[in-house]
Amino acid sequence: MTELVVAQSRIPAMSAQAIQRVRALEAVLLGLPQVPIATEHVLHGGMYARTICIPAGVVLTGAFIRIPTLLVFDGHATVNTGEDAAELQGYHVLAASAHRRQAFIAHADTRLTMVFATQAQTVAEAEDEFTDEAHLLFSRQPGAVNHINITGE
Repeated sequence: MTELVVAQSRIPAMSAQAIQRVRALEAVLLGLPQVPIATEHVLHGGMYARTICIPAGVVLTGAFIRIPTLLVFDGHATVNTGEDAAELQGYHVLAASAHRRQAFIAHADTRLTMVFATQAQTVAEAEDEFTDEAHLLFSRQPGAVNHINITGE
């Protein structure tokens, strides 16, 4: 594990091989009981923010992110950073590059907020903008819990 990512406050783009490893992990995890995770969405002032809380002890894989975003992290988790992993604890604002598919192991309840500039008017438009895998998002699953705030500003 490395502290390099923390020191640079950055999550880099990932290689095709690193992304494939996350997909392989996801295939294994799908065979285990799934933990429902609510999503908070805010569309305001040309920005979209989505927040989730990963409960302690949960391993989560995210959808492929095709655009650069900010990732606000608050908690304690190990995150893959491509060829390596970093343990993050506390509050971090990370510049997260395009072309990544993260995996997190939450050691304590961990909140993640992803933010990016957008012209989207709906949550579905914003989700389709940041990923080609919107169908995999918790927010799109049957019975999903979504809290949505669209201000119109």
